[in-house]
Amino acid sequence: MSSSRIIWSLDHERGEKACFFRRYRMEKEQAAGVNILVTGGAGYVGSHVVEELLKTKKHNIVVLDNLQKGHREAVVGGEFVEGDLADTDLLDQVFAEHSIEAVVHLAADSLVGESVEHPDKYFRNNVTNGLNLLDAMVRHGARYMVFSSTAAVYGEPIETPIREDHPQQPTNPYGESKLFFEKIMARYDKAYGLRYMSLRYFNAAGASPSGAIGEDHRPESHLIPIIIQAALGQRECVTIFGTDYDTPDGTCIRDYIHVTDLAAAHVLALDALAQGADSNVYNLGNGAGFSVREVIDMVEKVVGRHINRIEGERRPGDPAVLVASSQRIMAELGWEPKYHDLETIVQTAWDWHRKHPQGFGS
Repeated sequence: MSSSRIIWSLDHERGEKACFFRRYRMEKEQAAGVNILVTGGAGYVGSHVVEELLKTKKHNIVVLDNLQKGHREAVVGGEFVEGDLADTDLLDQVFAEHSIEAVVHLAADSLVGESVEHPDKYFRNNVTNGLNLLDAMVRHGARYMVFSSTAAVYGEPIETPIREDHPQQPTNPYGESKLFFEKIMARYDKAYGLRYMSLRYFNAAGASPSGAIGEDHRPESHLIPIIIQAALGQRECVTIFGTDYDTPDGTCIRDYIHVTDLAAAHVLALDALAQGADSNVYNLGNGAGFSVREVIDMVEKVVGRHINRIEGERRPGDPAVLVASSQRIMAELGWEPKYHDLETIVQTAWDWHRKHPQGFGS
């Protein structure tokens, strides 16, 4: 055998051994679980992600939230740390004390209208503070992140359902801040090997079937809880913003995804990254849209009460139709929504709100 052939054989053997030990380490880590930091874990989506992670019974979970919008009562398990991503000393302390290996990053400001009025707040919190988190991950050797992104990165849709390769042209600072951070993560992956999965949400809705947690924004900005507040007598009516869109009934159509299905996708993304999956971007939606009128009608059906509605002008920047294609995450990660019909989504929301009419602490 020639010397070059011997060298090739040795290199090939070393490569196979390296692959074996890498697979062995990943499988061992997956079986044993990892130490996961969930930022924004006291918020609406974050609390449901924590609940789904706890169901696996294999991960050690640390929740970091400044409680400006989240609720301490919403954290159903894990270790809670009250704090802000602007506090780099606290981040170093959390990463060091808990040996954080992976991050689910949900902490962010997320109101479109507010982002237009105060873009500085959104770029500072969603981008600058996010950089603090990424830098802490690099310093402490954390290896991957699941990121809470948004359909707002697409802007005005050119075609529906929207796929991940749709042009990204956000029309507001909120969407821009999320898109900027996706680009930053891609650079950190190339420079530091910090892998990520970015999950672009459409309209999160509903509440945990466990009844333990639900949606409590102050002030409320999401359609389904606003309608339920009207059903509970906490609002006089529901305003329909725009009735002249090019849709069957003239009102906007949106893709509603149950928050528990949304949370389950984060667990799948973490598992895939633990097994060595490359960085990727995924849409999360049901692939079907419902108009504002259809949603109000469904709430009336579920609660058994008439809800007063008035018609208002269009809001700037509201596209007529936003519906996702989630075929990529279904095909690649095996994600499948369990609570996909609108009636189930509304029913779980109603079950939580009628038991918690004033939100957490009711």
